[in-house]
Amino acid sequence: QVQLVESGGGLVQAGDNLRLSCAFSGDTFRRYSIGWFRQAPGLEREFVAAIKRYGGDTAYADSAKGRFTVSRDNAKNTVYLQMNRLKPDDTAVYYCAAGMGLISSTLHNGAQYDHWGQGTQVTVSS
Repeated sequence: QVQLVESGGGLVQAGDNLRLSCAFSGDTFRRYSIGWFRQAPGLEREFVAAIKRYGGDTAYADSAKGRFTVSRDNAKNTVYLQMNRLKPDDTAVYYCAAGMGLISSTLHNGAQYDHWGQGTQVTVSS
């Protein structure tokens, strides 16, 4: 079965950079679109960024545009989320998720993803 394992979270200061990784296993990686979502305490889960299968078109939440970059390495079955100029508001548990058949207009929709990782904590101090 598909498994996703996030890594790379930690405690950083505002303005620092961090790269999260999402390791995929259990099926043919390039058939899946991968999304990054986050959830802060007391708030709903929100979309951050996503990269489509095969060609790898990307999508970003407004809060991530210009600061975050999502990429995939199909040889390593891994998706990365490079986060630059982090802010305290970026503090959350970050999850990656995998889904097949997503189109560009549905990449932001968590309900379209079938598999989720356990999450990695990102804490940004001011």
